[in-house]
Amino acid sequence: MKSGNLGYPRIGQDREWKKALEAYWAGKLEEEALHAALKTIRLGNLKKQLEHGVDVIPVGDFTYYDHVLDTSAMFGIVPERFGYAGGEVGLDTYYAVARGNRESAASEMTKWFNTNYHYIVPELGEGSRPQLTRNRPLEAYREAKAELGIEGRPVVVGPYTYLKLAKGYAPEALDAWVDRLLPLYAQVLRELAAEGVAWVQVDEPILATTLDEADLARVKRIYGFLKSEAPGIDIMLQTYFESVDAYDLVVSLPVAGIGLDFVHDGGRNLAAVQGRGFPADKTLGAGLIDGRAIWKADLRGKWETLSALASVVTADRIVVQPSSSLLHVPVSAARETALPAELRGALAFADEKLAELALLAKAGRLGIEAIAAELEAAERSRDALQRSPARTNATVRARMATLASQPAARSSAFGTRRVVQEAKWQLPPLPTTTIGSFPQTPEVRGARQKWRKGEWSPAQYEAYIQEQIRAWIDIQNDIGLDVLVHGEFERTDMVEFFGEKLAGFAFTAKGWVQSYGSRCVKPPIIYGDVELPETMTVTETVYAQSLTQKPVKGMLTGPITILNWSFVRDDKTREEVAYQIALALRDEVEALEAAGIGMIQVDEPALREGLPLKREQWAHYLDWAVRAFRLSTSTVRDETQIHTHMCYSEFHDIIESISALDADVISIETSRSHGELIGIFEEHTYDKGIGLGVYDIHSPRVPSADEMSHMIDRALRVLDPGLFWINPDCGLKTRGYEETVASLRHMVQATEAARERYAVRP
Repeated sequence: MKSGNLGYPRIGQDREWKKALEAYWAGKLEEEALHAALKTIRLGNLKKQLEHGVDVIPVGDFTYYDHVLDTSAMFGIVPERFGYAGGEVGLDTYYAVARGNRESAASEMTKWFNTNYHYIVPELGEGSRPQLTRNRPLEAYREAKAELGIEGRPVVVGPYTYLKLAKGYAPEALDAWVDRLLPLYAQVLRELAAEGVAWVQVDEPILATTLDEADLARVKRIYGFLKSEAPGIDIMLQTYFESVDAYDLVVSLPVAGIGLDFVHDGGRNLAAVQGRGFPADKTLGAGLIDGRAIWKADLRGKWETLSALASVVTADRIVVQPSSSLLHVPVSAARETALPAELRGALAFADEKLAELALLAKAGRLGIEAIAAELEAAERSRDALQRSPARTNATVRARMATLASQPAARSSAFGTRRVVQEAKWQLPPLPTTTIGSFPQTPEVRGARQKWRKGEWSPAQYEAYIQEQIRAWIDIQNDIGLDVLVHGEFERTDMVEFFGEKLAGFAFTAKGWVQSYGSRCVKPPIIYGDVELPETMTVTETVYAQSLTQKPVKGMLTGPITILNWSFVRDDKTREEVAYQIALALRDEVEALEAAGIGMIQVDEPALREGLPLKREQWAHYLDWAVRAFRLSTSTVRDETQIHTHMCYSEFHDIIESISALDADVISIETSRSHGELIGIFEEHTYDKGIGLGVYDIHSPRVPSADEMSHMIDRALRVLDPGLFWINPDCGLKTRGYEETVASLRHMVQATEAARERYAVRP
């Protein structure tokens, strides 16, 4: 029995990867130096896996931005607007697709299945002529072997997952695209086989979603073709994130191994193996260690699952591995010395998970007695956390006992609230606003660091934050925005900030994970019962409101986003934890209202990403997710306007649930998807306030007023101008001062022109 890994964090212990990329983008690092810096990180990642005793080490999972974008570049699939003329995709073009440039908008990005990782959506235009520009998996294999003597297992995104995640082709063209890509995949595999590669990991997480018969027929055709065209290499067909519904078909495919998730499968994969058997000629990749959570494994429970599998599959045909790539967890828990002892002892990040894999494989070879000491230590650590006072909060438990009687609906319907709110606010038609944050400059981050290190007193830091708020209130007034924000200069990450102020949360020093591109976040750890000890946002919001006659929105992150963007305790259901967060946020909403803040935005950008991969499980999740939001927002007066925001997700299937949130105004990303979201409203009526973002804030380019006008016109073909708001796609935290001001001025210009065109004047 062997241990194996599926992928390792790219970013480095201290985010060296992020720093190298951003230095290159800023013109401070030459291309050759970038290659050298990333090679050092890449080889360090491989060496670490080797030192932890991992038998099967993946190569090719490292990337310069995103692994799906790498697949597009490998096949020369580049949108026409970037002027690509064939051949190898240069680094400037590669990054332009991801980030945009002055001439062209970036490709859309969206969530990788139900995770918080974002991938660059492939655009398969009619004029695309895919070709193999370079064999990236082969290059990764050669490097690992030459530099470290590692006989690695190359990783590629599977053809069907790639195509199902792509856009730009009609549904009836899917088979034609399968035919275009299959010869290129076969060429990759043949070249790997010629190099002496024994195994390749082909990731097909799409197989864990709900597929129809036509999908399954294509999968069968794909792997039959690859087997016939590249018979000299063994494919480990890797699934993850859920169970495989079409188990019988998947295990019958002509591949040498099947990787299954035995953590997030709800027990269904295990039941399938036990009840329907597993082919005697295939290797089982047993995903036993959670690739998405940060808790030490219940090794005894994992051993029991492994033993059950070993009763069906011989030990020599089992590879013990994570449930998914370790991309989704931080690098190492070794330096988290400031955490409470009971919490620190219960953590397992990527490096610790590698050790757990090796332990389980050892137990599989020698019996559980061989890891008795480690097993007992792990159990002691888990038990210590369970006994922690943080998990036995009597106040929270008493409040949760009354959950059924807590109000989860506004006292009046939206139609009634709208009349009251219009009378109170008297906003101009097509009101303009932003999503919440303004640029977090090096000076802002530096001030925060001085305060955290004790170099500045709390009073000094508060004065600095007030200075920033005052400056940006003046800027917003000068630009002509209608509803203002305080700018969130005191905040780090939109979840981390709130977690730092709520009981039941803890924060790491180095617990970074990649969100998109070079954007890394430190997800909070929800390890105890959640409550609000004192207000979190009232001081800054009230100060901002004191500086202007225009309304200033209070800004909060919603319960589902806090849940989905945190590492969540594993001893309670996610639903129960969401309700705890919701009740704590309700206290903050009520405090803002009591302080005179009459517009409160409770953002839920992560609502959709929490959807289960199985459609039959969607309704239950959406029911409790909507209830959690409404628990947070339903006790305010009719005149208090509740806003929410969502970004970078596919909303077509959940528009009714979005409406059920009963927010007075919702803002949704649409510009990066090039306005495609607008099509939803041709089929679904939305009868509340809505703002579809008119420009992409993740790109440094400044769009023209005409470009934004086009987005506004498209939206107003299907939406009521009396309910329409105009705003950017998302917060402006990552943008610079000049581009932010210029873009917002263009947005206001486009709005004024739209008011003239649609004869809706103040």
